[in-house]
Amino acid sequence: MAKAIQISSYGAPEVLKLTDLSPITPKPDEIVIRQTAIGINFHDIYVRSGLYKTLSLPGIPGIEGAGVITKIGSEVTSFSIGDRVAYITSGYGGYASERSLPAAIAVPIPDSISDVTAASVILKGLTVQMLANKVARIQKGDAILVHAAAGGVGQLLVQEAKNKGATVFGTVGSDVKAEIAKNKGCDHIIRYREENVYGRVMDITNGTGLRIIYDSVGKDTFHDSLASLDFGGHLVNFGQSSGPIKNFEVSMLAKKSATLSRPMIFHYVRKRQELLNMSQTLFKAIEKGDIKTTEPLQMPLKEASKAHELLASRTLTQSIVLIP
Repeated sequence: MAKAIQISSYGAPEVLKLTDLSPITPKPDEIVIRQTAIGINFHDIYVRSGLYKTLSLPGIPGIEGAGVITKIGSEVTSFSIGDRVAYITSGYGGYASERSLPAAIAVPIPDSISDVTAASVILKGLTVQMLANKVARIQKGDAILVHAAAGGVGQLLVQEAKNKGATVFGTVGSDVKAEIAKNKGCDHIIRYREENVYGRVMDITNGTGLRIIYDSVGKDTFHDSLASLDFGGHLVNFGQSSGPIKNFEVSMLAKKSATLSRPMIFHYVRKRQELLNMSQTLFKAIEKGDIKTTEPLQMPLKEASKAHELLASRTLTQSIVLIP
């Protein structure tokens, strides 16, 4: 019988409980997949804790995964049984050995890329495509900063920026993470626990500042990020791992004619052709070696609570995938 991890109440990792699933019949526009790998993200932690109340309870968390199609709805013509696919979804349901989903949100996985790699990179990789090519397009010669440069998105974003010819600043919290960021291509590494980010940026750029800053940290970094921009610079806030941003007014952007974005990946892939274009670009970059991924830590689906504890500890330098 198919299994899933369900949440009945918000709380600590212990609220993640293994349960049985009834057989699934796809709707006309859906496919059913036997999942082979399931991605884990900080978004899942926010959902489990109740910070994000976007999953109806009881419910199955998880927004990305990969697997093999086992059933096809009557209206689906773009896939066949046995096809390998990956997906991201705002509809949850990922922490399961089997699931249904609209065929329109699934993308084919190239033969050269494993299900584990696809599940670990699809959300982060599409996010990077959005950040670097849609929200604030990186151009050759740009000076940019990536907060949490050794994190899952950070490592991919640093590589994408270097491939485009940018000078990349990256913030990290330890020597181990500094080495990772350096290996991915960071030109200037700032240890935020020991150094003032704004001071270091202004020192290195001779007071000019940066054209683009990508900030997923939120409360702890936002105001320093804003101050570190060049005139006409662009601050992209795409997360708040340290908490919600406070004490901000739009008029503060006028000091440097700065712009501010708060993108959501699901808004950028709502049209199927855009989803296909972005996923194909991502997979091709991995195939060519332009983007190098780190082998993720694999854990059994039943150990989802332990996986959440590990991710929240911020000690890992690799992604986690659950294996049903």
